[in-house]
Amino acid sequence: METKGRAVVHAYILIQTEVGKAAAVAAEIAGIPGVTSSEDVTGPYDVIVRAAADNVDQLGQLVVARVQNVDGITRTLTCPVVNL
Repeated sequence: METKGRAVVHAYILIQTEVGKAAAVAAEIAGIPGVTSSEDVTGPYDVIVRAAADNVDQLGQLVVARVQNVDGITRTLTCPVVNL
């Protein structure tokens, strides 16, 4: 996928949180640059985030350095979007 002439990597980040922390985690993550949406959900994951970065390395840095440092997160699973 391209945005304004440059390739962009998109991913869904599935997040498990501590009990009762989903709404706070989703709200905090929504303010991180590169996050396009952040919603608390029901099911095996508590928050689902959509993120975009210029390349896979920047996506990894976003997840490891920013998202995983949010208080209340116990586990993340990053699912890059592929265009088949």
